[in-house]
Amino acid sequence: RTLPKVLKYLPGDKAADAKSFMMSFQYWLGGSPENLEAFLLMLADKYVPEIAGKSLVSEEDIIEPILLPDKGIWHPLAPRVFEDVTEYSEWYNAEHAPAAGIDPATAPTVGVILQKSHINTKDECHYVSMIAELEARGARVVCIYSGGLDFSGPVNEYFYAQGSSEAEVDSVINLTGFALVGGPASQDHDKAVEVLEALNRPYLCAVPLVFQSFEEWQRSELGLHPVQVALQVSLPEIDGAIEPIIYAGREGATGRSVPLPDRITNLAERSLKWANLRRKKNEDKKLAVTVFQFPPDKGNVGTAAYLDVFGSIRAVLGELKKEGYNVGEIPDTTEELVEIILKDKEAKFDSPTLNIAYRMPVKEYEEKTWYHKDLEENWGPAPGHLNTDGTDMLIFGAHFGNVFIGVQPTFGYEGDPMRLLFSKSASPHHGFAAYYTYLEKIFEADAVLHFGTHGSLEFMPGKQVGMAGTCYPDRLINSIPNLYYYAANNPSEATIAKRRSYSATISYLTPPAENAGLYKGLKELGELVSSYKGLRENESRGPSIVNSIVAAARTCNLDKDIEDLPLEDADAKEMTLDQRDGVVGAVYRRLMEIESRLLPCGLHTVGVPPSAEEAIATLVNIAALDRPEDGFKGLPRLIAESIGRNIDDIYRGNNQGVLDEVELNQKITEATRKAVRASVEASTNSEGRIDEVNDFFKNIGGAMAMLSGGTPWAKALKEDGFAVPEEKLKPLFEYLEFCLKQIVKDNELGALVGALQGEYITPGPGGDPIRNPDVLPTGKNMHALDPQSIPTAAAVDCARVVVERLLERLKIDNGDVWPESIAFTLWGTDNIKTYGESLAQVLMLVGVKPVPDALGRVNKLEVIPLEELGRPRIDVVVSCSGVFRDLFINQMALLDRAVKMAAEADEPSEMNFVRKHALETAEEMQVSLREAATRVFSNSAGSYSANVGLAIENGGWEGEQQLQEQFLSRKGFAFNADKPGQMDQNADMFKAALSTVDCTFQNLDSSEISLTDVSHYYDSDPTKVVKGLRKDGKKPMSMIADTTTANAQVRSLSETVRLDARTKLLNPKFYEGMLASGYEGTREITKRLKNTMGWSATSGDVDNFIYEDANDVFIADPEMQKRLMDTNPNAFRDMITTFLEANGRGYWDTSEENLERLQDLYQEVEDRIEGVTMG
Repeated sequence: RTLPKVLKYLPGDKAADAKSFMMSFQYWLGGSPENLEAFLLMLADKYVPEIAGKSLVSEEDIIEPILLPDKGIWHPLAPRVFEDVTEYSEWYNAEHAPAAGIDPATAPTVGVILQKSHINTKDECHYVSMIAELEARGARVVCIYSGGLDFSGPVNEYFYAQGSSEAEVDSVINLTGFALVGGPASQDHDKAVEVLEALNRPYLCAVPLVFQSFEEWQRSELGLHPVQVALQVSLPEIDGAIEPIIYAGREGATGRSVPLPDRITNLAERSLKWANLRRKKNEDKKLAVTVFQFPPDKGNVGTAAYLDVFGSIRAVLGELKKEGYNVGEIPDTTEELVEIILKDKEAKFDSPTLNIAYRMPVKEYEEKTWYHKDLEENWGPAPGHLNTDGTDMLIFGAHFGNVFIGVQPTFGYEGDPMRLLFSKSASPHHGFAAYYTYLEKIFEADAVLHFGTHGSLEFMPGKQVGMAGTCYPDRLINSIPNLYYYAANNPSEATIAKRRSYSATISYLTPPAENAGLYKGLKELGELVSSYKGLRENESRGPSIVNSIVAAARTCNLDKDIEDLPLEDADAKEMTLDQRDGVVGAVYRRLMEIESRLLPCGLHTVGVPPSAEEAIATLVNIAALDRPEDGFKGLPRLIAESIGRNIDDIYRGNNQGVLDEVELNQKITEATRKAVRASVEASTNSEGRIDEVNDFFKNIGGAMAMLSGGTPWAKALKEDGFAVPEEKLKPLFEYLEFCLKQIVKDNELGALVGALQGEYITPGPGGDPIRNPDVLPTGKNMHALDPQSIPTAAAVDCARVVVERLLERLKIDNGDVWPESIAFTLWGTDNIKTYGESLAQVLMLVGVKPVPDALGRVNKLEVIPLEELGRPRIDVVVSCSGVFRDLFINQMALLDRAVKMAAEADEPSEMNFVRKHALETAEEMQVSLREAATRVFSNSAGSYSANVGLAIENGGWEGEQQLQEQFLSRKGFAFNADKPGQMDQNADMFKAALSTVDCTFQNLDSSEISLTDVSHYYDSDPTKVVKGLRKDGKKPMSMIADTTTANAQVRSLSETVRLDARTKLLNPKFYEGMLASGYEGTREITKRLKNTMGWSATSGDVDNFIYEDANDVFIADPEMQKRLMDTNPNAFRDMITTFLEANGRGYWDTSEENLERLQDLYQEVEDRIEGVTMG
């Protein structure tokens, strides 16, 4: 800053140019019009021949460089930039506030973060507009800037009164759109979170348009440009930022920043409502708790992934009562709460007998819902036919003091085949709009809490990111602060909720996964295998047991999974010992596959940490994985090494059914469980829960342990015959201690209470807590990851293993012939959890490798030479979920470029199936080779799913043809890296690409969600679609990769469905765990049966015995009938309907006796629901 003054004293004749250069630099840094004018005048006076030395420029006009302080507090009406917060407050409160009509004593204060360059260059119109809007609403502002891109210093210095540790601001808006520390290039998220946690205020990060004009953004269905999404939405989210509202852009002719008036208004209003939460007394605050119901009309109020919604709401009400909120009278039991909210939990969704909290006259609805006319195109004039009695709009729910518990209306088109076929989703119906109008304008909620994963608001039509005032999520939520309990394992859809409905998410734990175990016939079969192991060499008993094993395996339908299982009339006496071992090994392998399969048991209640048993189950799974990035090996690998073996070889032998290897693998699994249990026992209280974690190494693992023969976990391993050195175990068990502390350190209720006080919610990654324990503890504001960072090198390595196993399996099943084309489904959550494994699988198949830059960002590709690849390039058809499209549009470009690079490689067609098919399509459709290589598809912007799940869940679909048309119509929007920023409908190209597919393929990556837990997987399954499009009418093979354990597997779809059914739907451990949750548990069981039928509809790969065995468990047993009927008659009726529908559509062949029983039961349940008294 003193440089210009110093330069005056340099010898003029020797340093004139140096002086001019340094002065020019200072003017340029100043950047303002005055600086630039003086800069040009100085240069002209010294260097322009016609002017230099002729006294044409007055020295007075060449002013000294005017430089702003490097950081400071700026206000457009202030006499100067303040570098002291006390001086600024004195000026603001004494001079500016009275003139602006602001009362400093009562006004909320909003902290605003600005970019210095805009102030320097006087390009600050958008900032001035924001400040004026806030002040017009009676707020004080403190506007800070920094010279660089690290705003942490000014935040710490200027958002607190001098000497105070309590921030002076009530909420913060970052108008730069950048991460708090480091901007777009190099962020320090840990430092940012530390600063924001100390500040402890809601932190909004709004976005100015950079790469688009207003017109381009308004026209774009995608919304904000993908590069800006990556830099100015994804990165600030990792800091804990919320509400990426577009508030300004550049004016086309001049390039100057201009505000978007309606967005400025919305942003100001939302920031002040967050600020208001700090200032309003708890007893006066109003909270709208919103629960979901899907599908409608069927006993499904309070649906959420693995969450006991009503039990959790009771916990929330109890916590709020402690904090001084007016919550009225809290029901004594969860059952009572359900009764009050629904009035009659067996009532149909649209029935007035469901509790009506408010009747909204149409006139009031139209006055308060300014956009109601826009809904008429899809739904006609209000009141419409949904959430209405024909006269008024009906708001369902119940009030508890100042807390309203309301039921969110559904999409409305679930049962309408024509609407389901539309390639773009319809607007919300009048009832849906009325619900949110009620919350904001009539109930006047201070905040809304959406309860569980997930509702419909964030999936309403509109732009993907960067909402306009015409987008329905923006219109519906409008100005209400939106809190959202979201499952920790689902960061992708949580991110959609954050970006499209402005929610601040609070993660909740999904139930810990336990081993499925063996039951009934499977348990007896396991006992037979154990008997054989002791008598295998006994020539009389051994063969006899093998015969029993074969018969029992066939009774349990394992013959469908073991191709060469002997026939029942075969005699094991005629086999050699090795052959008998081979048979038993194959059976034992399948049994252990079922026994060790992980399944979440029961439902989670918010604020209840897991029991010791649940914690052990989670830790066992964490301990099983190698973590090279953390510098230690998984416990199974350490155990294997202790006996001189490689765990990968043991897994390989296990997968091939080698009896000794299956047995050794099981011993290692059991030893792992025992060792982990031993480490947790010291922290377990008398009730089987963990209040606090005892230091593993201080007492039990320290000097005392050494005196007593080692740590408890090492001793447990020794008891099982494995002597693993303590020094090798130490890093792993230190990590497990950290993980256990995270598991029990629950902040789900604490984060909610803090957010309702207007506090910052600490951010954290979402995903699978087993793969990434940083997901714990829950109660965090979830974020995804930097989308440009995937696939990581580790993900590429994992993908290579899966692709090799997939192709090996496909060749075996297809007569040693390579598959030419594989249809892929890419999911958002899966790629976040695995850091892009399935993305890398696609690249691997076409023979292209991703190349990260110095910052680890993946935006370059290299074609792998055929000689290095060692096989043909396999063609792919990639169907991206709507969520993947929203989060990873840059990666879609990567995939599109990769396929086109493969297609353009000059290679023989028998070694490059991408090129082979693209050339054929180019000729058939008369298009260019690049266009013919289009392989990346999704929904249109703002639309999600193929609606196949909606059709099946709600019944009434006309036939499989309808489902297939929906898939092609809704998923046939092509992505083209040559035209980024748009999704064009190209159903013909989609069909052409699918018509050559030999195999359909999906990934399962975590134990919580499998094929029948959700409808998403079959919704995106194109198996029967491909069969209808192939010229030979041949059904493609269907494969599923299972990477839920360290031993990655590739199974056929039918194998996976059988495994899923045996470990969940038919497993007493699973259904008894669900039934313990009552009303909601019955619904969860029905949902899995319905999803099983979904697979019948889309793939035909569901065995008859699954329906037959499910019928035996749930329908043929009178005691089970009564339990289901009593807990949730509507869900039980849905189960009966599903069985009858499965039979009627030809998916289940059964006896007349079973069908008659179902028909009689249906009538009985109907009578119960209708209230008919049974004699």
